[in-house]
Amino acid sequence: MTKFRVLGCSGGIGARARTTSFLLDDDILIDAGTGVEDLPVNELAAIDHVFLTHSHLDHIAALPLLVDSVGALRKQPIVVHALPETVTALKDHIFNWVIWPDFTEIPHYERPWMRFEPLTVGQTVDVGRQRRVRSLAASHTVPALAFHLFNDAASLVFSGDTGPNDEFWRQVNGIQNLRYLIIETAFANKEQDLAVTAKHLFPIQLAEELAKLQRDPQVLITHLKPSDRDLIGREIDAWAGRFAPRVLEGGEVIEF
Repeated sequence: MTKFRVLGCSGGIGARARTTSFLLDDDILIDAGTGVEDLPVNELAAIDHVFLTHSHLDHIAALPLLVDSVGALRKQPIVVHALPETVTALKDHIFNWVIWPDFTEIPHYERPWMRFEPLTVGQTVDVGRQRRVRSLAASHTVPALAFHLFNDAASLVFSGDTGPNDEFWRQVNGIQNLRYLIIETAFANKEQDLAVTAKHLFPIQLAEELAKLQRDPQVLITHLKPSDRDLIGREIDAWAGRFAPRVLEGGEVIEF
């Protein structure tokens, strides 16, 4: 049984909200938002892999501090899996010796605390213990991925940040053992112009996208903006209620 722990699932901060980060079992992070910062040091040190959907701050904010905090406690580098464009963004704008040290070079380039593994869309990474992570297409303002997490028994898909995307649904509909679909809905309907510009979903559009779903997973909603969380929840119930979606909560543990 694989455990998927919600460290953070908010589209912002405030009132104990934490941004996107999930822990697969005890050793794999899916995104590295501010939710990572609530883990104790021993749990941080157990993380071997980080899979990033894209380069936006709410999905990578804790990564520099994570590596700095536990690098000296580990025998192997933390492996960061991401699109080449995401890797380049991290190197240019975060691990650049101006914002933060480049931990792919220290304490020594032959013994780094972190290394990057570029991903392509459709690639599957075997992370051991009968678990695999497959990258799926996403459509966002920067190059981005969704992820298909699976073992021999069942699958979970996380949409990442994405607007409408027919290729995503083609890939999702091909997953026969899909048990959970975690999909973002960042904005209320009143902000639909902003949502379209930012390539995020809003409740009316969520319903349109879910109409493309040909499987029957439990649908869980993530990335709601804290300022409109209650309104977005009511609008999801009104527009996408026939799909019975539920808003994801921090601290939940999903098993599949």
